Amino acid sequence: TKNRIFMSIITKTIAQADREARYLNRGELSAIQDFYQGGVSRLSLATILTENEQKIVQKASLRFWERCPDTPSNSGNRTYRASCLRDQGWYIRLITYSLVVGDIEPLAEIGTIGVKEMYESLEIPLPNLVEAIRCLKEVSLELFSSKDVCEVAPYFDYLIQSLMP
Repeated sequence: TKNRIFMSIITKTIAQADREARYLNRGELSAIQDFYQGGVSRLSLATILTENEQKIVQKASLRFWERCPDTPSNSGNRTYRASCLRDQGWYIRLITYSLVVGDIEPLAEIGTIGVKEMYESLEIPLPNLVEAIRCLKEVSLELFSSKDVCEVAPYFDYLIQSLMP
């Protein structure tokens, strides 16, 4: 498997400055300071998702099946259902990774590259997948204050946009 390294704003900023053989400028230092100051909040948000993952997936799946009753994951086939639930938990996990590093990179590198093609090859309708992620987003955001929703929602939105047919 490919070794993935997720770079935070700190690592990216330092790497860029080093490539240019220069010191970090005031704006870069300010961005790093903001990243550090937001770290506790990002970890808290990721913890909330992690601790509630099963509840989120269960509630979101029920909501999805109400909206899309005729879908492979609701056909009575246990394998399809288990795969659907596993994938939803997987996306929650990737969003927690993105929250921790404060960047979409984990979602982009793990969660979206080649995923559309994989689901299409498995004959999973992409509109259904997008709706399932919307349901995950709705249920997840119910756990957060309006301020925190603004921090978490963009990761779900990025994922939804990336999976749109």
